[in-house]
Amino acid sequence: MAIAQLKVAQSAPGAAMDTPIEPNVWMRQPLGVRVALASGGGITAVLILIAVFFGSSARTLRIPAVHVTIKPVEQSVFRDLIPLRAKVVPRDTIYLDAVEGGRVERVLVQPGEMVESGQRMIEFGNTNLQLQVIQQESQLNQAISQLQQNEIALEQNYAANARLLADIDYNILRLTRSLDRRETLAAKGVASVESREAVADELAHYKHLRPIQADSNRQQADLRARLLPAIRDQLDKLRQNLEVVRSKLDNLIVRAPAAGRVTHIDLKIGENRNPGQRLAEVTPETGFKLSAEVDEFYLARVHTDQTATTELNGTPVHARISRVYPQVNDGLFMIDLAFDGADPAGLVPGQALQGRLALGDDRAALVLASGAFIERTGGDWAFVMTDDDVAERRRIKIGRRSAEQVEIIEGLTAGERVITSDYTGYERLDRIVLSH
Repeated sequence: MAIAQLKVAQSAPGAAMDTPIEPNVWMRQPLGVRVALASGGGITAVLILIAVFFGSSARTLRIPAVHVTIKPVEQSVFRDLIPLRAKVVPRDTIYLDAVEGGRVERVLVQPGEMVESGQRMIEFGNTNLQLQVIQQESQLNQAISQLQQNEIALEQNYAANARLLADIDYNILRLTRSLDRRETLAAKGVASVESREAVADELAHYKHLRPIQADSNRQQADLRARLLPAIRDQLDKLRQNLEVVRSKLDNLIVRAPAAGRVTHIDLKIGENRNPGQRLAEVTPETGFKLSAEVDEFYLARVHTDQTATTELNGTPVHARISRVYPQVNDGLFMIDLAFDGADPAGLVPGQALQGRLALGDDRAALVLASGAFIERTGGDWAFVMTDDDVAERRRIKIGRRSAEQVEIIEGLTAGERVITSDYTGYERLDRIVLSH
């Protein structure tokens, strides 16, 4: 029936233009039904997406297993060691700085040469300094001369007063004897009364003069006793100052302070150097020590007498910390180490030795191999494997650290496995899934 109808329709005039199109099932539905169905499908799709992407609150990352390093937690011995790279340096170094400065006239030694104590190394020329020394010498000599004159004057006054008192005593004695003789002669009528009275008057004058002169002598002696030591002390100081002034010219010649090897000198004839500038270095033959840089993280735990072991030509070399420099530069601080016993043979200045520094005694502990994850977490958390393919974020607490081990205080047990490789980009994750 349907075939017959189709044929009739095709044979009718204008059938090519007016063929009816049957609507599909979706279009036969009312408009309201179609809107409701369309809305329901969109909501369903959104819910599916939400379920896919936000179905779990854990932030998860899937990465290949070959990109991570996994280490077990073990009950073992914690060896409190840190790596040490030390350099062989002279035990003592003497620095020579310019005292007066000036123009370099002569350089008498070269780096690497041996020098004796007091040997000339550098000669300077300084015309201004020479003129200053001449002027200062003149002023000091004038001051010394004036003090010497004051000293001589005190001595002369002391001697003159002593002579005056002696003369008065002599005259008193002489006039006393003369008066006695004249008394006897006057009694016999041989000497005149006038001559006797003249002698008596002169004797009375000297007797009256004597206590005045004696008191003046005492005052002069006290003054001399006070001033003379001060003058002589001042003279000594002026003479010392004169020697210092003259020694300024001696400072234009730089001499080796001790016997040793010249390790640094870089001067050119004719150049000028100011006072205080470094001129050269001399290393006495007192042996060698080790100098090393240590991370500032260990500053509170490094102290003198801690032991270190390095290796020189395949032979272990033992040393102890002799000095810790607390100044931190670029995250590092310096330490000096002295060799146990005599210096090893074959040491070369500047040679680098690899070794380890012991910060404490070995002891049993729960340990984990050290890794780059510590730099990102600070030891506060780590990704712990819960099965072969999944690692969960967990809070932990660490104790001591070394270059190879981390002491576990809380959060982990022996036998558990931890991702110890770098955690860059993992800070906001809760779970890591490993793919093989």
